[in-house]
Amino acid sequence: MNTQWTILRADERYADAIAQFQVDMAAESEGTTLDKATVLRGVTEGLKDESKGIYLVALDSEGRAIGSLMITREWSDWNCAWYWWIQSVYVTPQNRRKGVYRSMYAKVKSMAQEADVHSLRLYVDKTNLRGQSTYRTLGMAESHYLLYEEDI
Repeated sequence: MNTQWTILRADERYADAIAQFQVDMAAESEGTTLDKATVLRGVTEGLKDESKGIYLVALDSEGRAIGSLMITREWSDWNCAWYWWIQSVYVTPQNRRKGVYRSMYAKVKSMAQEADVHSLRLYVDKTNLRGQSTYRTLGMAESHYLLYEEDI
């Protein structure tokens, strides 16, 4: 059991921290500047409505948020079961490579097993080799699917 941080389901108390994590992640990973007020509204709406997602937050020993992720659900008619997508993963730079994400992933996996989820999925930037390595280490495998998108 880790004594350095705690993983719990986030509520609206953590909305600002989670929104800042998303702003930081967009800048760091894509060089994109997000409007914090818009992101904060999006996070707050997600925290209020579980159908939009479930957020987990990692707290350090002093109760400060040091990481978060969001879980969204996809129904599989092929398997008559839920797939959970892990999204919006962020760990503060000073807390990376210390097991924070590993702890969050363990919590997601435990929740998924309790909910009889068929599989966990996520997408990762092609250039994020450290993230890919982490996901493989935790037992995830690269999918045979490619991701396509179109902004509307």
